[in-house]
Amino acid sequence: MTSATPGKYADFEGLRQRAIALRREGLSRRQIRDRLFVDNNDLLNRLLNGEPAPEWTKRPNAKDDLRDRARELRAQGMTYDGIQAELGCSKSSISLWVRDMPKPAPRTREEASAIARRGWEATLLRREEERRETKQRAAADIGTMTDRELFLFGIGLYWAEGTKDKSHTRRERVTFVNSDPDMIMVYLSWLRLVGVDAHHLKFRLMIHESADVRSAEEFWANAVQADPARFGKTTLKRHNPKTVRKNVGEAYRGCLVVDVQKSADLYRRIEGWWCGIVGAAAGTN
Repeated sequence: MTSATPGKYADFEGLRQRAIALRREGLSRRQIRDRLFVDNNDLLNRLLNGEPAPEWTKRPNAKDDLRDRARELRAQGMTYDGIQAELGCSKSSISLWVRDMPKPAPRTREEASAIARRGWEATLLRREEERRETKQRAAADIGTMTDRELFLFGIGLYWAEGTKDKSHTRRERVTFVNSDPDMIMVYLSWLRLVGVDAHHLKFRLMIHESADVRSAEEFWANAVQADPARFGKTTLKRHNPKTVRKNVGEAYRGCLVVDVQKSADLYRRIEGWWCGIVGAAAGTN
């Protein structure tokens, strides 16, 4: 066949018959498009309307059921918004799945708004489920942690979140501050691993004065399972009305300060361990 000409689509029925014949021979949409020099997807959709795709072009994947259901809903006259509200998938996917099907009658503004809201809610639920499943799979990747793995991880954790000695002021004291209870729990496990006795630990809460201080104090005492006598006086941060803080509400419990008493020797070892990690990592380059 020669190259395309301005009047190549004049004989639509003839072109449709040729497209159908190629489809029934098992050719894909791209192959038919290239064979007939059709560069308009809308026209290609019309040419192949009603002709099922050959099996080899139907790649099985996790969205096959969604695609089939989307086509069923489209056949019932539902809009992209309606299908999204029902299935929770993106409009771009819906467009790919049903683009060869006729458009439904237009909706009223109120109907469209209600459908759009339901669609967004379904999308948020789907995303949250995907997020949860991803986290579960990632957590399973960790498996059992060895003492050496915890040892190395704890060194990096302290060097990222703990206080450090400075040349202009000596601070050879092991102090760790964090607001994440899980981070605190991992750190305490690491301290036990390196031989720190629980009696050498002191705790102190740092929190904004506008928060529920008593509730936060009780929360941290329960979290670390420590006698309240081992807690120092809570440090209250003054509230600045001009500052818009987002970390508020019941979930806000301030930061816990974990001090190791008589810890100069431990601090020096931590710094040495960290230098060893840096040197070992540099040696792998």
